Parts: sequence; C-alpha cells; structure tokens
Amino acid sequence: MADLLKLTADLVDIPSVSHDERAVTDHLATALGDVPWLSLTRVGENLVARTELGRSSRLVLAGHTDTVPPNGNERARIEGDVLWGLGSCDMKSGVAVLLELARTVAEPVVDTTYVFYECEEIDARFNGIERLFRERPDLLEGDAALLAEPTSARVEAGCQGTMRVEVAMTGERAHTARAWLGRNAIHRLAPLLASVAAYEGRQVTIDGCHFREGLQVVRVDGGVANNVVPDRATVTLNHRFAPDRSPAEAEAHVRSVVGEVDEFEVTDMAVAAPPALGHPLLQSVLAASGGVAYGKLGWTDVARFAARGVPATNFGPGDPNLAHSAAEQVTRTDLETVYGVLRTVLERG
Repeated sequence: MADLLKLTADLVDIPSVSHDERAVTDHLATALGDVPWLSLTRVGENLVARTELGRSSRLVLAGHTDTVPPNGNERARIEGDVLWGLGSCDMKSGVAVLLELARTVAEPVVDTTYVFYECEEIDARFNGIERLFRERPDLLEGDAALLAEPTSARVEAGCQGTMRVEVAMTGERAHTARAWLGRNAIHRLAPLLASVAAYEGRQVTIDGCHFREGLQVVRVDGGVANNVVPDRATVTLNHRFAPDRSPAEAEAHVRSVVGEVDEFEVTDMAVAAPPALGHPLLQSVLAASGGVAYGKLGWTDVARFAARGVPATNFGPGDPNLAHSAAEQVTRTDLETVYGVLRTVLERG
C-alpha cells in the first residue's frame, strides 16, 4: 500500500477549486492510464474507471475532486501523522483512497466503478455526477454506491435535504429626517429574525440513524442610501431537513417559522435521502467499519443515487466538522481505516 498521507498531500498540492479541476483530473488519468484491469472514460473533468470482470454485482465508489476557495491553506503540510491543507478532509483524502484501491485491487469479487467527478461544491447544475447521469448513465450503473465524503471513517447513512429560501418585506421610502412618513422594510424583518434566532431544530431517528434539522439566516440585504428609509429588505435562509420530510413539507415548515412575509420563494432545493443500508454490499461496509451507522447531517450526492433507485451511503476519511475550514486536516488513521474497510469489501464481498 502506498503512503496514503503522502498520496493525499500530492492531490492537495494540485489546485482544483470548482471549475478548475483539469489538472487534478489529468493527474488521476495518468495514474490510472496503464492499469490493465480498468477501462477509463473521461467526460469533461469527470473520470470514470471501471472493471469488466463479469461479476454478478457492481459497486460504485465516488469522490469529487473540487474544493472550495483557499483560506490560507492551499499547500499541503504534514506534521507527524496529520495532513493539513485545502481539500485534505473534503475530500481529496477520499479520492486518494479510491485511487489507491483502483490501482491495487486487481481481482475484486464485485465489479467496481471508480468515479472522480467535478463541481460538487457549487450549484447543482454544474455537478459532475448529475452530468454523468444525464449524458452517460451507463457509466454509473451499479447495485450499490458509496460516496467517500468525510465521515471520520464511520458510516453516515442517507443525507438531509437542503433548501434555500428568499423572503422579502416591503415598505415605503421617506427622508430619514421625516422617517414617520415612510415605512422601514428592514425594521419589519425583526419578528422573522427573532423567530429564526430562537429556532431549535427537530431531531429524529430513522432506521437507527440520528438526524438534526437546522434553519439559518445566511444573508440580509436592504437599503438604498444612508438618508433614505428603505422600502425593501430581503433575507436568505438555508433549511436542512431530515429524510422523513418531503420538500413540500419542508417548505411548509419554513413558512410556519418565518410567519407572514410579503414575498416567499424557494430558490434552490435538493431532496433528502433516507438511510439505505439493506444491500449486502453496504451491510458489509457497515460490518467492517464497526457495525454502527450515523445519519449524514449535510447533503451529499448519495441523494442523486437514491433518487434513481440505487442504495447508497457515505463513508470516508476526515472529520466533517473541519470541512471548508482553515483548519481542514486528515489523519493517517482515518485514511488507513477507510482503505482497509473498502479493500476488505472488494476482496471478500
């Protein structure tokens, strides 16, 4: 086995902020290009490597190659058994594990598809998995799927849905010297902001996996000049909802929290995915990793597979609490644990 910490560091040192994944995809294509048991297909900056051994089932292993913008952490730094750097957790460590499996497991007991894809960290219309489902769905066919998202080397099943909502309050402009002649739209936001600030997310357990919902104001806009009573103010909210709620139910819940507003629009939504650990391959991953599953609090591309009837779960190295932060890191223990579990599943089923 290669030094997975060093392998991840090499990937971290290749910049790949969303929409700029060509160099890292080239690197992966070169690393896998001469592996005799793999067939490679590239669609844009999405690279798919597949075994064609005629096995009775197929497992899809996927990891995204893009990162969020740097935050003073664009270069890899190894200290002992810890690697620091942009993408070290989310999710070049997971990509490194999949890369090493792809080039070392020559005779898996299940056919295996390795998917290295672009643009996971930005708007859904750019997402590489979605592009492959749209243009080359044959490349993603499988009996089960696993996303190597950071999970601290434990199984995090399903994922919560995410919804972005924009609400607006209107008013009437006036000179601030005669503010009583107008109506301040920003002031009208006060009850809404107080309601969301006091919000306590519902907690629910589904198939033994715990989910905790959330609702946050993420942007406030309003005002036209420093001496004018504002006549319009908008608030953007992000809602994370558990897999037992439909998008319509999640929207109704947000409406009940924000109360009466002048405008309400859902501007982005991604459905949740329930835990789906019933497939034998995913049960094998769970058993090999310790037998305990947790709920995925974030949204992941597990939902894209689930929407197409493919059971999927999350399992990868790195602490998800550190994702997108300046302190992003991954440990050698996490890397080797995930690699060991997945190699066991590929070699033993």
